[in-house]
Amino acid sequence: MRVLFFLWAVFAANAYGFDHEHKAWDALLRKHVVLLEGAQASQLRYAGMAQERAALKQYLEGLSRVGEAEFEAWSQPQQMAFLVNAYNAYTVEKVLTRYPEIRSIWDFGKFFGNPFRDAFFPLLGRKASLDAIEHDILRKRYREPRIHFAVNCASVGCPMLREEAYVAARLEQQLEEQAVRFLSDRSRNRYREGRLEVSRIFDWFGEDFEPREDWLLRYAAQLGVPPGARPKLAFLDYDWSLNDSRSSSPR
Repeated sequence: MRVLFFLWAVFAANAYGFDHEHKAWDALLRKHVVLLEGAQASQLRYAGMAQERAALKQYLEGLSRVGEAEFEAWSQPQQMAFLVNAYNAYTVEKVLTRYPEIRSIWDFGKFFGNPFRDAFFPLLGRKASLDAIEHDILRKRYREPRIHFAVNCASVGCPMLREEAYVAARLEQQLEEQAVRFLSDRSRNRYREGRLEVSRIFDWFGEDFEPREDWLLRYAAQLGVPPGARPKLAFLDYDWSLNDSRSSSPR
């Protein structure tokens, strides 16, 4: 009897354990993310997401059921994929609370109602905010600068929302591809007239990329920097417009 109970418990744990493939979120992204400019940028069909909000909420509920002890038992890539997907999915959910009457994530407010500081969801056993995921866990714990190209702030100036979920088995490849895509986008990063004009991300989070110039020049080919050049940095304005694909969204 004890053996049978043990086998049942193992089966139940495997059957109902957390899905590290993030299949539910992956399906939503594959359906509603619109790739632009040679897959260097993207928009999201928020109207389509709104029609499938029940599926999004079910995925978010699955994230919220993960406790801290369970999370700590995972591998580092599993943890990072979980956190990045959580950030992106909860950002979409936040936008949907006001969609379609929203033009920027900052419509929620920069002081009162700040969407990044508002602890509007449960995660790892406590109330959490988008800033808590990004700054208190991802940046501090993993020291991986490419996460800035993976988390998406629902804005045109932000690195693109990827068209699939992040998964542990391919996380390194996914992060590197996100870096190449973002740095190849001439609307947000470019070499021009002897200067390297880059996203304001490299100003706001410069310490994550130190030595910053050397880090950027690893991607000289993507940025269009001539061989051997060490141009001065300039930071471009950030476009906080909502990354909405309204033209291809059902009304």
